[in-house]
Amino acid sequence: MSVLSPDKANLEGEIDVLVIGAGGCGLTAALSANEAGAEVLVLERDSSALGTTAMSTGLIPGAGSRFQKEKGIEDSADLFTADLLHKTKDQTDHDIAAHMAAVSAPTVEWLVDSCGVPLSLVDSFDYPGHTKRRMHGTPNRTGSELMGALHDAMARNSLDVVLEAPVTDLFADESGRVHGVRITRPDGTIEDLGCKALILACCGFAGSNEMLQEYIPEIVAAEFFGHPGNKGDAIRWGRGLSAAVGDIHAYQGHGGLAYGQGVPILWAHIMEGGFQVNAEGKRFSNEAKGYSEQAVEIVAQPEHFAWSIYDERCHEIMKEFDDYHDALKANCIRKADTLDELVSVTKLPNTLRDTVSEVAAMTHGEQPDSFGRDFTGHPILEAPYYAVKVSAALFHTQGGLIVDNNGQVKREDGSSLPNLYAGGGAARGISGPSCWGYMAGNGLLTATAFGWLSGIAAAKAVR
Repeated sequence: MSVLSPDKANLEGEIDVLVIGAGGCGLTAALSANEAGAEVLVLERDSSALGTTAMSTGLIPGAGSRFQKEKGIEDSADLFTADLLHKTKDQTDHDIAAHMAAVSAPTVEWLVDSCGVPLSLVDSFDYPGHTKRRMHGTPNRTGSELMGALHDAMARNSLDVVLEAPVTDLFADESGRVHGVRITRPDGTIEDLGCKALILACCGFAGSNEMLQEYIPEIVAAEFFGHPGNKGDAIRWGRGLSAAVGDIHAYQGHGGLAYGQGVPILWAHIMEGGFQVNAEGKRFSNEAKGYSEQAVEIVAQPEHFAWSIYDERCHEIMKEFDDYHDALKANCIRKADTLDELVSVTKLPNTLRDTVSEVAAMTHGEQPDSFGRDFTGHPILEAPYYAVKVSAALFHTQGGLIVDNNGQVKREDGSSLPNLYAGGGAARGISGPSCWGYMAGNGLLTATAFGWLSGIAAAKAVR
């Protein structure tokens, strides 16, 4: 992956706006640029266009959306910004965080109104860090459903995605202006294609063990549950153009991947009063702080696994998500009608009994939690109990190229590269410098919002 001089190119035509990556960010950018009047083409390295988005729950936060208002939820960009700054311990870029919060609702509504994505408000439970219920998702709450809707919009607008077209090199002059890209097909055929503007939507580097070892060694032992094409291409090209990189150590982990099954267990069961124990049947952290930071906690446990414990009420809430039905079909959810049976089906020591009793006491407010979690405000867990064995996972990285409010990539000196844009995992996110700053939806918000904004900006720049 390199940046070459334009005189080494044999450009075959020129596109107004070229997009690398056909995930949520790439398709959103293409739809946006087309809507703004530009000729667009999307290049995808794989034989199918799904990306990291398809592996997610497809949830996007929108503070102050009309869908919230219909449910009587009062929210605002200011409240969302405050949540972001609190979760990241005030260590994320304030301006970008405030901007993402401000465009979150418009992004959600644009996806519905202009792209036909069937989003609705998730109002059945809270997410860690969000003080309001502002998550929006498709009917079955899956990223694949979101991607399907975006592909339908691409088809309606006669926009093309070229598959099996991995970009290996960029062509840029001394000013940093990108003139085109080199595509190296799987059979070795080389194609050079010109462009007036380039949008990097090829996500981060979670699929590069080399880069993980260098920047985020703490999570290397976790299972990678993301798109294998996340090799850090955008960062490598950006550095070749003297682009600035920020929050390189940030990532989204997950403390609830069904053990040996590769199915995410959504955090609703924790937020509604469930908890996790290790192989000794003991709790080991404040699970409600967030599912991202919980991944590191699980990696540190004996044998690197945990059991999530919850009850029928939580189980019913979880059924809102297709991923949970996948877990049920995979037979990895254990049901126990009594506490004795719960100990038996998990094969955990009798210490689990004491842990269940301690959680009940904390739920009643009779004793504090040594990890600082507040269990009050939810009903006590009651039989029948449910349990699922989980491992830690790495979903995607959150650090990347530093961009302005329109997704235009910035140099290390603060100036902007002439015609290079980035979004999603290719750009620095709003999760701060580590795993603990990630809030649900941060990844898809920066993917769709920066996709939308960069598409408009790139189209305006070239037209």
